[in-house]
Amino acid sequence: MCGIGGFFGDFDVSLLESMGMAMESRGPDDAGIFHAPSQQVGQQVGLVHRRLSILDLSPAGHQPMLDSQKQVAIAFNGEIYNYLELKRKLEDKGHQFNGGSDTEVLLHAYLEYGEQMLPMLNGIFAFSIWDNRSQTLFIARDQLGVKPFYYASVDKGLLFASELKCLLRYPALSREVDFEAVYNHMTFLYSPGEKTLLKHVNKLEPGYAMLVKAGRVSKKWRYYDLPYGQQDKLTCSAQEVAEQVDKGLNEAVNAQLVADVPVGAFLSGGLDSSAIVALAKKSNPDMDLQCYSIRLNTQEMGSEGFVDDLPFAEKVAKHCKVPLNVIDVDASLIMQLTKMIYHLDEPQADPAPLNVLAISELAQSQGVKVLLSGAGGDDLFTGYRRHFALQSERYWSFLPKVARLGIKNFTAILPEVSPLVRRVKKAFEYADLDGSQRIASYFSWLHPGKGLDLFSDEVKAGLTQYSPFDGLANDLKAISPDSSDLEQMLYLEAKHFLADHNLNYTDKMGMATGVEIRVPFLDVNLVDLAAKIPDNMKQNGRVGKWILKKSMEPYLPHEIIYRPKTGFGAPLRYWMRNQLKPLIDEVLSQKSLNDRGIFNARSVRQLVEDDRNGVRDYSYPIFSIVCIELWFRMFVDSDIPQIITL
Repeated sequence: MCGIGGFFGDFDVSLLESMGMAMESRGPDDAGIFHAPSQQVGQQVGLVHRRLSILDLSPAGHQPMLDSQKQVAIAFNGEIYNYLELKRKLEDKGHQFNGGSDTEVLLHAYLEYGEQMLPMLNGIFAFSIWDNRSQTLFIARDQLGVKPFYYASVDKGLLFASELKCLLRYPALSREVDFEAVYNHMTFLYSPGEKTLLKHVNKLEPGYAMLVKAGRVSKKWRYYDLPYGQQDKLTCSAQEVAEQVDKGLNEAVNAQLVADVPVGAFLSGGLDSSAIVALAKKSNPDMDLQCYSIRLNTQEMGSEGFVDDLPFAEKVAKHCKVPLNVIDVDASLIMQLTKMIYHLDEPQADPAPLNVLAISELAQSQGVKVLLSGAGGDDLFTGYRRHFALQSERYWSFLPKVARLGIKNFTAILPEVSPLVRRVKKAFEYADLDGSQRIASYFSWLHPGKGLDLFSDEVKAGLTQYSPFDGLANDLKAISPDSSDLEQMLYLEAKHFLADHNLNYTDKMGMATGVEIRVPFLDVNLVDLAAKIPDNMKQNGRVGKWILKKSMEPYLPHEIIYRPKTGFGAPLRYWMRNQLKPLIDEVLSQKSLNDRGIFNARSVRQLVEDDRNGVRDYSYPIFSIVCIELWFRMFVDSDIPQIITL
């Protein structure tokens, strides 16, 4: 797990060192640069690598890595979990290896198979391979988007890196704002797909690859798509399906325990992280698996409807015989907000990354360089409230549109006196929409119409023809129209909420401290299996992840498996009305917003007042605008992105 960057075009070689410095935390163990000058103008290629040593700690794992003929060079970030299997096949074909790293296996796989190697890879990765023979740069990102990758096409060629801030080390890169991406962040708390807040910087989407020639992208293609609607559902018994899930998750966990450094795990006390810990100990009973959890302030938790997770985490730790390290989380953690946004590269308005950052810092201080995470369980097997809400539509979705509009209008005026009322209002906020638009609406935190009114007149004029829902709805055209509503939601779940939100902060917060976070639930074979499981074995009435729960009964206590779900977050609403109040008033002041010119200061102030007076819960949209403004102060106002002090 490392950091990569580079260029193809007419750039100064000194840029490589600067890009490497920008992502030093991703690779504190080693650094390397490869430069292939050219007599042709605009044909220089440069690769930079920062190494976090996980496999083969010797110099044989140094990157960028070249083949024996020095014709091909690779800069690789990630882990290939089936690298030993690939290595054996390559050895059978006559390939010889100098070390024991998966990077070397990946390099030889390219030499043997070229671009056709992509479907063979089971892992988390982003890489760039320079092939001097064809004068092409081959770039790819893993199937689920666990590892990040940004790129920018400029006059002098192509820039790319694991982190957006690295690209901004090139001073001529335009800071022009993509206001559609700002609109996305206000609606979803993140920007789905390839857009970033900078118009000239894109994300390479999960499962995509591209070829670059003469400094320009000559080919870009999707080599993998989520398998929803592509295959028949399993027809065997629930017990047999549970056994397949058991086998698949065991294999994924076992494969991801491979490391030449200490491995630990997140342990919230929820099903997903508990399952990973239980199976890791089953795979290797003698390993010292340090586990990590958080303790939230009881008073602050009450306002959010949170259940205290820690007692459940302690029970799992005792059951699995693992040590549990506990971090106290309170409003003081918010002082890390600018550090969080800086390392995220994107202004994601969710306090959960602060928890990941705190845990990763503790793990790193104890010498643990790899953490196992339960991320992905809710996205594959269902587990969020919106999955149950979607299934509950059968009780009212058949009503004529006028009746659905009436339900929407009635619930909209209910006073938000409890978390339950808040959820009911959210469930019916888009009851009048149909089809893919309504499915997309479940991912919204702010009605697009309300969001549009928060922009300044100038910005608003350019957004009147844009709808944040359209991109998600359009993505659903890629899967079979016969797919169920739940399948369509899970497709968007993994494609965007998981990749653009959860996985982005999981990777970035871990790598901010030099810690690799692995996600066994997102093993491509397990993803394929999950897509074949019938809907009613996932969301079974009110019970989400029903089949996963059945599969974990041999390993965990019943009270852990069937406990109510809680989020791995923080009491943001409480903080917004108390400790964060002065920060909000400063960052969202009339002068601050007018100087930026993106938002209408009066409309934003009304949003804040409505939230504080209990008219409507706008905590997350307000937090989103705060994060966006802080992001601009760090990434646009400064020549080089840097953390600012609150």
